[in-house]
Amino acid sequence: MKLRYRFRFYPTVEQAQELARVFGSVRYVYNWALRLRSDAYRQGQKISYNESSAALTTLKQREDHAWLNEVSSVPLQQSLRHLQTAYVSFFDKRADYPTFKKKTGKQSADYASSAFKWDADNRHLSLSGIGRLDVHWSRSFKSTPTTVTVTKDTAGRYFVTLVLDETIKPLPKTGESIGIDLGINRLATLSNGERITNPKYTSKYARKLARAQRALARKQKGSARREGTRLRVAKIQAKIADTRQDHLHKATTHLVRRFDVICIEDLNVRGMVKNHNLAKSIGDASLGAFGRMLEYKCEWYGKELVKIDRYFPSSKTCNACGYISESMPLGVREWVCPECGTSHDRDENAAKNILAVGHTERQNARRGSVSPK
Repeated sequence: MKLRYRFRFYPTVEQAQELARVFGSVRYVYNWALRLRSDAYRQGQKISYNESSAALTTLKQREDHAWLNEVSSVPLQQSLRHLQTAYVSFFDKRADYPTFKKKTGKQSADYASSAFKWDADNRHLSLSGIGRLDVHWSRSFKSTPTTVTVTKDTAGRYFVTLVLDETIKPLPKTGESIGIDLGINRLATLSNGERITNPKYTSKYARKLARAQRALARKQKGSARREGTRLRVAKIQAKIADTRQDHLHKATTHLVRRFDVICIEDLNVRGMVKNHNLAKSIGDASLGAFGRMLEYKCEWYGKELVKIDRYFPSSKTCNACGYISESMPLGVREWVCPECGTSHDRDENAAKNILAVGHTERQNARRGSVSPK
């Protein structure tokens, strides 16, 4: 199974300078190729990857672009491959049209197997033109990397990502199933009554971030003070993203370890964030990332993830008798079924219905049609 492991590394001053040249060259080639293909696209023509690769060879032979030959050719070629992938996704209607890379954004460079050396015995990673990296190995692995990606985020941190072919041992079976209702006030409510809190990290750091952003707006563009303030803003944003991701990873791993079958709703998060009143809260909760983490972790560890129809009225349906309420505003957190008199917590009731429908769909997929309770 192909996996990506990311590690932080600390370059020397010389390595940081050389990486800056590599990042700049990769960014320039990507933007140059994007402009070349965009101009052709507007004229009703298409430039293939092979044609853009040949044009890059000609560009590097020009005297005014001789500096492109001072860095490894592999990251430059890889940038053309990434642009080709972006165009394929665009024409398949899976992504927007490619955009130009910015100097102030995240920087990255890919090294294929011919441009790096891996010493498994001493755990030494060396890149062409850069030398051996001081990587802090936070986890172990056995396979040999096939691709190495070096990145520098907006907060000035350096990371190396290895593409590995690893075998993951399935987790032991527990025989347990669970239904999960995702939300904003509570990140997740389980059908057994447990809750997973939503730390709301954006709100937690909102005042500190706003103060730093106001200071950034007052700084003169191009000044050293503005760059220092921009870095401070980026570090706060990185702190928010890292703590949120850490919470999601811990929560999803805990669920996958405990349950063999996990049932969730197939939420349309892209449509949900169009509600401007809730978009910020939905983005802070990262409901889409929560579902994606559950999906690939279930695949890794031999567990089953069942997604039910997003239009199923899980909140409005009584899990005891099946009565469906005509309306259920978001402000209603508890309600009593008029048919059987059962008192419900809105989210827990939805989670129980999700679990019931998930079991029904599993049975239908295995041995024919089965009606839910």
